[in-house]
Amino acid sequence: MLWLYRFSFLFVLVILAPRYLWRMRKRGGYAAKFSDRFGRHGGLPVKRGRVKRVWLQAVSVGEMLAIGPLLEGLIRDGGVEVYLTTTTSTGYRVADERYRGRVIGLGYFPIDWWWFSRRAWKQIAPDMVILTEGERWPEHMHQAKVRGVPVIAVNARMSDKSFARLRRFGFAADTVLGGITQLLPCSAQDEARFRELGFPAERMRMLGNIKLDLKIEPLAEAERVRLRRELGLRDGLVLLGSSTWPGEEAALIAAWMAARRAGVECWLLIVPRHAERWAEIERVLANARVTFHFRTEGIAPAVVDVAVADTTGELRKLTQLADLVFVGKSLWPNEGGQTPVEAAALRKPMLFGPAMSNFRLIADELAARGAAIVVADPPALATAVTALLRDAARRDAMAAAASAWQRENVGAVERTLAAIREELARR
Repeated sequence: MLWLYRFSFLFVLVILAPRYLWRMRKRGGYAAKFSDRFGRHGGLPVKRGRVKRVWLQAVSVGEMLAIGPLLEGLIRDGGVEVYLTTTTSTGYRVADERYRGRVIGLGYFPIDWWWFSRRAWKQIAPDMVILTEGERWPEHMHQAKVRGVPVIAVNARMSDKSFARLRRFGFAADTVLGGITQLLPCSAQDEARFRELGFPAERMRMLGNIKLDLKIEPLAEAERVRLRRELGLRDGLVLLGSSTWPGEEAALIAAWMAARRAGVECWLLIVPRHAERWAEIERVLANARVTFHFRTEGIAPAVVDVAVADTTGELRKLTQLADLVFVGKSLWPNEGGQTPVEAAALRKPMLFGPAMSNFRLIADELAARGAAIVVADPPALATAVTALLRDAARRDAMAAAASAWQRENVGAVERTLAAIREELARR
């Protein structure tokens, strides 16, 4: 089966390479360390005696932020050094800002084809591999297996699409899951899905979602005032579009305008999921005939209607300015949803569309607890925004419910660290 994967992967890689190269160029930031993709991970220090080398892969910004406590715990234990890889340029920037100096190196994850993966493995020579969330690469895990290196999948989840595909093509499940030594699902639903696909129960433990163990440093009042001034936002209520995708900026502008027409003094802050969409977002704003400012252009010279934070790694800080948060990638035609966890941890009332499949259980729990409201479409979003911005008491109740939900779901980081320590001790 592995040989079929290798052949198929190479064929698909050749077909899709132009598209991915175009996306890389559009998003930018991929030129540096581009050879990492082909397995060149040189410049690492020589392995030291009994110090275990862990290769930790976190695909993008969300995962890179979530692994912070795990990384700190491993380093604090001593006897462990970490080589950290990511897949996206935004993930790399976050890793560079937060973890450089605490890990032995930062790199991009190699293309999962035999020669590239084998080359990376020879140069990195890890004693353990940790994969986060949906990262399950057959060649990567095969290289671990032939070397006798354990693979731990932390905060593991199985999306609706992946589950449907693997259930339909059952023969592929072993290729995707067979090389995992320990599987640590982030929810009971994910655990049930992995079990249905045939993963052995004795190698699986549901330890909870590490993304819920958030410790976000609150902004001081002076910092909040400075940040609002930099963005061009006056005093008043702030509606935040968190990690928005195409179509959602227009829906948020319409919702904000509806609130303004209803007499609510409020401002709109948009944080797009992909900053390189700035030209598209600028056209939407210009067509709406509103004043706006992009954060990458520096400090706003005047007060604006809409601030666009087209930056990376600032969402947790910017969320603290919000009075109401819309969670992106949740309105049609988008699908999957972005994480609502940061907003919950920061006591923010939330709105999101029905397309939250990547966070279905979390979204359902938040809605059931009264911490969030599901809006079916842009008109429903506008109605809900106006109603909530006019109702401070309801926003406060939603914020309290969100905070209570987050507090009740902490502890996954320590449980996950314990599982990693156990495996390291066995090795």
